[in-house]
Amino acid sequence: MIGAGAREHALALALSKDPDVTALACAPGNAGTAAIAEQYGVAASEPAAVTELAKTWGADLVVIGPEAPLVAGVADALRAAGFDCFGPSAEAARIEGSKAFAKDVMNAAGVPTAHSEVVDNPARLDAALGRFGPTWVVKDDGLAAGKGVVVTTSRDAARAHAMTLLDGGHPVLLESFLDGPEVSLFCLVDGATVVPLLPAQDFKRVGDGDTGPNTGGMGAYAPLPWAPADLADDIVRTCVQPVVDELANRGTPFAGLLYAGLALTSVGPQVIEFNCRFGDPETQSVLALLRSPLGRVLQAAARGELAQQPPLEWAEGAAVTVVLAADGYPGVPRTGDVITGADTEGVLHAGTRRRDDGAVVSAGGRVLSVVGVGDDLAGARDAAYRLVERIHLPGAHHRTDIALRAVLGEIGATTAG
Repeated sequence: MIGAGAREHALALALSKDPDVTALACAPGNAGTAAIAEQYGVAASEPAAVTELAKTWGADLVVIGPEAPLVAGVADALRAAGFDCFGPSAEAARIEGSKAFAKDVMNAAGVPTAHSEVVDNPARLDAALGRFGPTWVVKDDGLAAGKGVVVTTSRDAARAHAMTLLDGGHPVLLESFLDGPEVSLFCLVDGATVVPLLPAQDFKRVGDGDTGPNTGGMGAYAPLPWAPADLADDIVRTCVQPVVDELANRGTPFAGLLYAGLALTSVGPQVIEFNCRFGDPETQSVLALLRSPLGRVLQAAARGELAQQPPLEWAEGAAVTVVLAADGYPGVPRTGDVITGADTEGVLHAGTRRRDDGAVVSAGGRVLSVVGVGDDLAGARDAAYRLVERIHLPGAHHRTDIALRAVLGEIGATTAG
């Protein structure tokens, strides 16, 4: 298991419960994964180092969590050395690494998505802004850990963000704004076959009521009680399978986790973006409800054998994840504070480390993911916030409205998210 976030803690926890998994290692891991996996301080984005660890440890399957190692070609190096690897090649991972590449693939595949334009020259910016908005959507064309996006009704704010990106040497992607609630759908892909997981919804803004700057994600819930029952199958048919087929036709088949971020608009699902890995924090909610053995399914995806697998089994009920963030996040986070009350089921570690004296301290922006499971969304939400109240981290903050509008019945397939 490659990575160090709460997503990787959730994946490691699910893998540890699979009877086929007899040993588990995490690199580099965190204070939470240390309780269930051997830890190795290997640089996750160094193909040679990860491959050497897989050899010396004797791995049967390598699961890559974050996007950076995938874009760096870690999966390619592992496959070249003969390892089963869950995670796409560097070429296929461009579906996330380059938004312009993703748009090209989607257009070729006939996938419904926002109208877009790439601007790489400040002289062209004002004319391009005039072709969009209001509302303006301005994105960094590369990887920005979910934080390179500004959605604004202010042309001045849109221009300022675009100029910041251009001044830093980053091409800018302008997009038309898609109305409707956002949905995350994770799909297991083996190059040809697509198996969807439960649809989820995440919360990207730092503050209640979707206020403040974007973050890597402040919470999520699954499934979506307001969504049509056939939503996942509909998204696979219209959005995911066509992209998988197009990538295969280009000679760069996608094998790993393809994550579609969509808006459920008045004219149906439209893709906002594709990512090449499990999303954080949605993974924490989705995997809390999975009953099928995860290791077996991920290995089948790595081997091109998904079509032979039985249907995935899911628990009844719902799961809600609340992210506990450090003081200062999403800016420069305060670190080194002692965390208490986190050694309990349902608490997943992200930006944490264990000191030599045994204390767990904060070591990043998003520190913990707290997962509540219940018979319904209201019960899961209550369970998550009860756990949050028991955790102490000086200066920490979290959103208090994760899944609230869904519980109150205020979200529909064509209302704002």
